[in-house]
Amino acid sequence: MSKQMSVAIPGAGGRMGRTLVQALQEADGLRLGAALERPDSSLIGADAGELAGLGRIGVPVQADLAACIGQIDALIDFTIPDATLAALQLCREHGKALVIGTTGFDADGRAAIEQAATEIPIVMAPNYSIGVNLCFSLIEQAARVLGDDVDVEIFEAHHRDKVDAPSGTAVRMGEILADTLGRDLASDAVYGRQGITGPRDRRTLGFATMRAGDVVGEHSVWFAGAGERIEITHKASSRMNFARGALRACRWLSGQGPGLYDMQDVLDLKPR
Repeated sequence: MSKQMSVAIPGAGGRMGRTLVQALQEADGLRLGAALERPDSSLIGADAGELAGLGRIGVPVQADLAACIGQIDALIDFTIPDATLAALQLCREHGKALVIGTTGFDADGRAAIEQAATEIPIVMAPNYSIGVNLCFSLIEQAARVLGDDVDVEIFEAHHRDKVDAPSGTAVRMGEILADTLGRDLASDAVYGRQGITGPRDRRTLGFATMRAGDVVGEHSVWFAGAGERIEITHKASSRMNFARGALRACRWLSGQGPGLYDMQDVLDLKPR
C-alpha cells in the first residue's frame, strides 16, 4: 500500500478550509496532517473534523505551521496573500509542495512565488474547478476563431464577503483573451462603466462584477457579434468542486520537480 500524502490546510476554520477538510476525509492517497488558523483565532484547539461537520478526527487546529512543517508533504492554501506568502517561505525552506488557491497577489508577491518555484513544486491557479479550467480552454479557442469580429465582455459574481474584484478567475479569463487576441490587458480592460462613455472600442475587454449573498462563483464570457452571441458560462453551486480540484493538483505535484504549474498542466489541457 502506497504512503498517503500528509496535507496541511491553513484557514481550516473558514468556508473553504472546512470544505477542504471534508474533501480530504473522502480522498484516496491523501490525509489531513495539520489544520491551521491565526494565532488569535478562537478555534485554536478545536477538532478540525468537528468544525467541518464530520465529527472528531483527532486533528486539532493549531497556530504554528513551523511546528508541524516537518510532518507534512504538502500544503493547500486558500487564505489571503500575506498569510500565503509566509507559508510559502516555510515550504521553500523545508522542501514542501504547495497548492495556492489564494488570489489578489501584487507584483512582489507573484515574484516571490515564481522565485520559490525554482526550488519547490507549486501549483497556482485562480480557480481549481475542473469545469472552469475547461472553460479557459474553450475561451481561448473561441477567441482564436472569432478574433476581432466580436466584442468581448466578462461577467462574474461572488458572495458578499469576497474581498478582491474582479475575481482571480475573471482576471485569468481576461489574460487568456488578451494573449489570444493580441491585446494589452493593462490598457484595454474596462472595469465597469458609468456616464457618457462613447462608442465601444473594439479592443475593449470589459469586466462587470457583482457581490451578493452567498453566491459561490459565476463567470461568463460573451463574444457578441452582429446578429449572434456566444456565451461560455460556468456556475458553481458548491465549494467542493474547488476542493476536489485542489486535491487533484496536490496528488499531481507528488510526481513533479520544482516549477510553477497551473491547472492546465494538472489536467493536461495545454496545447502540444
